[in-house]
Amino acid sequence: MDTASQRPVAIVQARMGSTRLPGKVMRLLIGKPVLWHVVDRLRFCKQLGSIVVATTTAPEDDAIEEWCFAHWVRCFRGSENDVLDRYYQAASFYQASSVLRITADCPAIDPEVVDELIEEFEKHTYDICGLSGSFPDGLDCEVMDFCSLERAWKEAELASEREHVTPYLHAHPELFRAGKFERFFNLAHHRWTLDEEADLRFLERVFHRLYQEDRPFVASDVLALLEREPELMSINQGIVRNEGYLRSLEADHRVGARN
Repeated sequence: MDTASQRPVAIVQARMGSTRLPGKVMRLLIGKPVLWHVVDRLRFCKQLGSIVVATTTAPEDDAIEEWCFAHWVRCFRGSENDVLDRYYQAASFYQASSVLRITADCPAIDPEVVDELIEEFEKHTYDICGLSGSFPDGLDCEVMDFCSLERAWKEAELASEREHVTPYLHAHPELFRAGKFERFFNLAHHRWTLDEEADLRFLERVFHRLYQEDRPFVASDVLALLEREPELMSINQGIVRNEGYLRSLEADHRVGARN
């Protein structure tokens, strides 16, 4: 087996059916779809084997499959609500030995951070390792080995564990060896993800100032920009972080109360 085939497969979860900003992954950001930027930035990673976009079988996500086909990007279609199953099936189909989890609403994902995370994961032979600490929202990434993903797929039952891929692994330290990669400190107030129109306006200004075709800007570039132009941060302040996951936890509690 060659070295490239042993590297993690990046699986980018993407769908058109966002409740807060429908179709956000195909919204234009400096003239290109948000999904294009995510995939393009991951291509600069040195530690990845391949990139797969994992979307759903819903008819509205035909647009994502068509975009992938037109841009020579691997695509897998699976469950809309059981994202854990979608990830597992995609990883199985593409014979991944390990998987990098990325969401398509993070167009500012940092290739340097991804590479460092993968190196940390492999150095300590973790079952799962994720970016931890106080980091900007929008740099989120996790890497896990296939066997751990498969066990979570077989055993996870709660809604939050099926909709968000890795909560089961983090909830069971007796089963999985989890690593925490702390790369940033005191930066959780930064918001570089895409959930609302205000986020898109913020990202448009950041990309307009920093985007270069042959070199991806990284987190330090964004931080330097915001130090020069701190007023940009006011564009999308006050939005709840990880709102989707919080809703899933609430659903868990409602089911538990009924039972």
